[in-house]
Amino acid sequence: VQLVESGGGLVQAGGSLRLSCAVSGSISDLAAMAWDRQAPGKQREMVARITSGGNTNYADSVKGRFTISRDDDKNTVYLQMNDVRPEDTAVYFCFADRLSGGHYYTVAWGQGAQVTVSA
Repeated sequence: VQLVESGGGLVQAGGSLRLSCAVSGSISDLAAMAWDRQAPGKQREMVARITSGGNTNYADSVKGRFTISRDDDKNTVYLQMNDVRPEDTAVYFCFADRLSGGHYYTVAWGQGAQVTVSA
């Protein structure tokens, strides 16, 4: 499985941006897809996650502003980012999990997409 992110860039505070993560295989083979982010000097943070069943969860810091979705026909996962803030500035990574023995394990990571929010 390979993941390729796109859609990063520079956006003003209050604006919107959509990140895409294309999966080189069948997304339906994956138990979950997620986005996390790494900001300079900060710990890596899980941003949003979606399971194969469509269940989602979000970091408190992005709830109500970001939406994760998946298009199984296009083998792509999206992160719609609305009302962005300067503190959302980070490199965003897509990753894919499979499920075995009741536990999720990561099988692939994307290369990262830089998102910069200007005040």
